[in-house]
Amino acid sequence: MSRITLPLLTGLIGTAILVWLGTWQLQRLEWKQGILSQIESRIGGDPAPLPAIGNPEADRYQPVQLTGTIEPQELFVLVSQKRIGAGYLVISPFVTEDGRRILVDRGFIPVEDRSIARDGGAKDITGNLHWPDDRTSSTPENDITGNTWFARDIDAMSDVLNTEPLLVIARNMSPADPGVTPLPVDTSGIPNDHLQYAITWFSLAVVWLVGTIALVWRLRQTKEG
Repeated sequence: MSRITLPLLTGLIGTAILVWLGTWQLQRLEWKQGILSQIESRIGGDPAPLPAIGNPEADRYQPVQLTGTIEPQELFVLVSQKRIGAGYLVISPFVTEDGRRILVDRGFIPVEDRSIARDGGAKDITGNLHWPDDRTSSTPENDITGNTWFARDIDAMSDVLNTEPLLVIARNMSPADPGVTPLPVDTSGIPNDHLQYAITWFSLAVVWLVGTIALVWRLRQTKEG
């Protein structure tokens, strides 16, 4: 076996594996785009009645239209908005016309507006059911006593506000909620990094192939010399 055969085979096999990984990521990208398209269609679909018992899988992103009353209690979830900075999501109990008590994410307020009184009362709300996955391994525990939350933990919030463990994230509210900026459900928070991964694998394939060609050329030069 020639001394360039093994490096050449190693280089070609490595390049083929890296190209396969890049191609697989492109296939995953197409799959993820299809999923995101389905989610966006569901988010903007026709409103449905509140489910009797919410199912995080079947009912996630389901549009709903509610008429009822926002009660005065508020929970504050610390978040940050681009180009705005720190602030809070305001979570309040909402009592529907038929007497159900659920949670409503009213939207975003700046930190300095926490102490400002907000209008509650009768509201018509269009929004989406959601079970947010805000908590990571680095998320602090909620300061329930001080009413500063670091994740929208639906079960804990429903216990504090005496509601069903159902959260509707408001898209539109009538009358409007002055000083509160709705942050409707969308797909921006769903990671879709497959294109970057594909570019990385294809770039590594090019580097690996170029390195293989350079090594084989040097070996041939040495042999001829």
